Amino acid sequence: MVTMRNLLATIRCQRLAGDVSNRLLVMLLATVALLGVAAMPANATEAPNVLVQRLADKVLDLVKTDPAVANGDPGRLEMIVDAHIMPHVNFKRMTAAAVGRAWRTASPAQQAELQAQFKQLLIRTYAGAVKQMKQRRMEVKPLRVLPDDSRVIVRSEVVGVGQPIQLDYRMEKTDAGWLIYDINVLGLWLVETYRTQFAAVAGSDSDVTALLDALKALNRANTPKS
Repeated sequence: MVTMRNLLATIRCQRLAGDVSNRLLVMLLATVALLGVAAMPANATEAPNVLVQRLADKVLDLVKTDPAVANGDPGRLEMIVDAHIMPHVNFKRMTAAAVGRAWRTASPAQQAELQAQFKQLLIRTYAGAVKQMKQRRMEVKPLRVLPDDSRVIVRSEVVGVGQPIQLDYRMEKTDAGWLIYDINVLGLWLVETYRTQFAAVAGSDSDVTALLDALKALNRANTPKS
């Protein structure tokens, strides 16, 4: 299937670009608190840049202290994502934007499955880059947030080995606090990058089933051999 081959080729290219995969992995994990990081109380207001720095520091600490995380164990990473990442990410919005037109024709069950498969794709594609993060840290830039601001971009850099890696977060203010809904790595926004590939798979008729089948096949291919 041509569209499937294109999507597979894109994932392979991302893996071959070592620095890019490192950036995306940090981006993915730094969006939320990991093990040992409690969610902020509902009535607490944590500045978006403070939130990102706190999470990034915890992530990198966990990479250095948790052998399973340090080795890029997808199962361990997925457990962490399920337990601690989702409270800080509007993943439904992120998935809907990445899927594009096909999202609007998907049933509620298909939308839930798209979110699950997209999450697995991100984790399994970039899990191997975790082990390369031990000598790095993330520096979040100062940010002035006005009381009426409902959306901001938090800018940061991953530093420590090689050239600094630009890492920006689009965040929105909600009743639950600031949530991440897109991430920029060296000028490439995650949602836009995947939207192009997903549109090629879904085709002009926005075939949700074809997209789900492709995502499931990719995730099976990315599953570590036992």
